[in-house]
Amino acid sequence: MIETHQHRLKKLKMRSMRRGIKEMDMILIAFSEANLADMDADTLDQYEALLHENDQDLYQWVTGQVPVPDPYGDLIANISQSLQK
Repeated sequence: MIETHQHRLKKLKMRSMRRGIKEMDMILIAFSEANLADMDADTLDQYEALLHENDQDLYQWVTGQVPVPDPYGDLIANISQSLQK
């Protein structure tokens, strides 16, 4: 069975808000609601892979406490910028 685009967006939004730490819940749900619908398939793939990462690592990347691994540089920069708004 092929997953529809709308179903995928819904699944990613749910995974964005069901994190391990509250801070990442708040950051990722706000980002996902504002940005997922405009992402292309490759960026959605990257975001989905990002959701498999540890919340402690994600939080440190988003807040600039530690360097971001190469595959996520642009995506984390976008998430970090969304915090500024």
